[in-house]
Amino acid sequence: MSIVVTGATGNLGRFVVEGLLEKVPAEQITAVVRNREKAADLAARGVRIAVADYNDPASLDGVFSAGDKVLLISGSEVDRDRVGQHRTVIDAAGTAGVALLAYTSAPGSLKAALADAHRGTEEILLSSGLPYVLLRNGWYNENYTERLAPVLEHGAVVQAAGEGRVASASRADYAAAAVAVLTGEGHEGRTYELSGDVAWSFGEYAAELSRQTGREITYNPVSEEDYVGILTGAGLPEPVAGVLAGVEVSIAKGELAGTSGDLSRLTGRPTTPISESIAAALKS
Repeated sequence: MSIVVTGATGNLGRFVVEGLLEKVPAEQITAVVRNREKAADLAARGVRIAVADYNDPASLDGVFSAGDKVLLISGSEVDRDRVGQHRTVIDAAGTAGVALLAYTSAPGSLKAALADAHRGTEEILLSSGLPYVLLRNGWYNENYTERLAPVLEHGAVVQAAGEGRVASASRADYAAAAVAVLTGEGHEGRTYELSGDVAWSFGEYAAELSRQTGREITYNPVSEEDYVGILTGAGLPEPVAGVLAGVEVSIAKGELAGTSGDLSRLTGRPTTPISESIAAALKS
């Protein structure tokens, strides 16, 4: 039996594998990656490495075995057929007869187009007959703290989210929840709405940046159309920019403000506040 993590060298996958290494022997972990070299450090620690691609069904032959627990980390390329990619993994897991498949989905409250692929994947997983867990991950603190350079350069947080609030948490928090599910019992058939303990507004985010930097950072709300223009001006393809702007509209409507408490209950600790992630980003 192995615990298999797809996308294991990605931003979330790395945290999951590190968390698993604290709980189970390395030889019980399989890291599924597209580039073996990027996983060299994990291999050196005894983690089994499997090279596979969501777009290549044949590459998944032999990756899963009967009794495995699998974490399917959703594809991050919003301009690709993510439902098709995920179906490939689910089919391979079903053929192998895995014991559990956990999928990193989107919040049930999110109506933006970004959630469509997640809903489609959930339907496939539920109809597959596989034992499953839905980890409906909310927003990451790092979605904002990893792109502070332009904010600090211009002294402004620019979003199209109005006065909406975001109940975000750190990637490490969401990874810890996945580890708890993969190493625990009694999660089969469950759907977890995962989010931070506290929802914050972009005005509060700008004020916290001001406090920590000693500089005046303002929040400049813009329209959805203007936000698309900003993103395309920064080099994003228009379809991708439209999807991201759609999330802004969802935030304005309160669709990412829910604080279910599922995340902190699974991890057994409070979630990471946005202020802490800001401090870490500024330090680095």
